[in-house]
Amino acid sequence: MTAPLILPGTTYLDANATEPLRPCARDAAVGGMLLSGNPSSVHAEGREARRFLEDARSRVAAGFGRISGTCVFTSGATEADAMAVHAFGQERRIFVGSTEHDAILKAAPEAEILPVNRDGILDVEHLRARLQETGPALVCVMSANNETGVLSPLEDVLAVCRDSGAHLHVDAVQSAGRVPFTLGGCSVAVSGHKMGGPKGAGALLLAEDEPLDALMAGGGQERGRRGGTQALPAILGMAAAFDAARAQDWAPVQRLRNRVEAAAKSVGARVASEAVARLPNTSCLILHGVAAQIQLMALDLAGFCVSAGSACSSGKVSSSHVLRAMGETDGASQAIRVSLPWNVQEAQVEAFCEAYEAMARRLRK
Repeated sequence: MTAPLILPGTTYLDANATEPLRPCARDAAVGGMLLSGNPSSVHAEGREARRFLEDARSRVAAGFGRISGTCVFTSGATEADAMAVHAFGQERRIFVGSTEHDAILKAAPEAEILPVNRDGILDVEHLRARLQETGPALVCVMSANNETGVLSPLEDVLAVCRDSGAHLHVDAVQSAGRVPFTLGGCSVAVSGHKMGGPKGAGALLLAEDEPLDALMAGGGQERGRRGGTQALPAILGMAAAFDAARAQDWAPVQRLRNRVEAAAKSVGARVASEAVARLPNTSCLILHGVAAQIQLMALDLAGFCVSAGSACSSGKVSSSHVLRAMGETDGASQAIRVSLPWNVQEAQVEAFCEAYEAMARRLRK
């Protein structure tokens, strides 16, 4: 029996946790499942699998303006982030933004935490001053925040890193496919299922085609940079999803995001970082006086799937470290994230707005 893509009676608005599977990605993944050969085998079936693998590698790399040899396939962005910290953080001082994902924060527990302003934007001048005072460094700054959608000033950060000789690593999980990424000279982590591909595939894009101190040596796959047989179906699905996400017009999604925010503000909620550049699909809504967990329960009972912060916290609902870093106090535990998927419909957004307004009026009495 084939499971439904979305449970009956629910509206899925949690794309930053995982995008719904795109049909093109599903078809590509099924095609990968039908390939019998191991991409590392030298016989005909293996060579055929390798041909598909390398085509996917070229397409993912091209999406970042890079050659295929810079793309190292992984199990996801968490592994790609850990690989970057392992490879580029040795014998370097590590600096990490205070609003980074736990995939980075926990990969570098010894890192110096960089402050952000009230909108969640990195203090670039503080970074410049710190890099002038230290030796070789690794700087980790995400492209777009997973909770607020705020876009980082990556060109400014890269310029500072170049001036000091530091290596910049970018977690581009949320921005890949949603906003153009043309920055060179840095390493980049991406995840297939955040683009609408299957879970289980990601990539580390290197600044150049170079050897890498492997986090997992294994059998020498990925030219010795990451051991283990490649998850070909998930990789092919990721490449197809990335192509589709990059080709999509996100302006309609942004208009619907603005509708969500207008409805929330009409009942007293506040939008975090509303005045700065953000992802087209992401809203962080702070409803003062109502705990995030209560909001999630009410909206879930009404049939709407949203979240509070990151989905990578074993189902916990806790105060957002992102909002705390931005100077929020009570608001850090009273915020939910609405992240519209690639296939969101206007009727779904209108229904959510009605449910949110009703919830806010009821719970704030």
